[in-house]
Amino acid sequence: MKLIVGLGNPGQTYANDRHNVGFMCINHFAKANRIPLDMKKGNARIGMGEVDGIPLVLARPQTYMNASGEAVRALLKKLKVNTEDLIVIHDDLDLPLGRIRVRKGGSSGGHNGIQSIIRETGSADFIRVRIGIGRPARAEDAMRRGKDVIDYVLTDFTPEERRTIDEALPKATEALHCLISEGLVAAMNRHNPSPHSPDRGRLKSSSSDQPAS
Repeated sequence: MKLIVGLGNPGQTYANDRHNVGFMCINHFAKANRIPLDMKKGNARIGMGEVDGIPLVLARPQTYMNASGEAVRALLKKLKVNTEDLIVIHDDLDLPLGRIRVRKGGSSGGHNGIQSIIRETGSADFIRVRIGIGRPARAEDAMRRGKDVIDYVLTDFTPEERRTIDEALPKATEALHCLISEGLVAAMNRHNPSPHSPDRGRLKSSSSDQPAS
């Protein structure tokens, strides 16, 4: 069984925020596979189904982003799933808007939702599907940059940005299908930026956001 978790903040207030692209992706994947997210288990909204004969649980934590790990830990325990079978979808400031990257393990890169999952589960050994949201324009000082990032991730996509994200959602669904049916290496080879991509050098770090708590 695979547990696929999209990260975001619950509630209509945050529904269209850049920080909620993980929710947007899990919703698209659920709809594409006719898996309604109509059940509640612990602090998460979930749906159960299968893809290519592999059973899945899809989840949107109903904690805020900073406490995502609490919901994920509870689901892993209830479902008897190991972190090796956990896939987490989340926003990434250091990827260009709409760009997708698949990886396994590593640090949180400053993303508070991922940091919470690592802290609560005691493991970083899970797959991440990262969706680029870009960064705000750089400010003059570190304090201003930090505030700009918080404001940026907790505001809605512009109409133009949303069109780019809407085009990326089917690609994220394809990446998830590839992960499930063909495995990590195939998904990385097919969906990660090539070594010659101009933004390749920016992929070493991840977001340093401070999401709503």
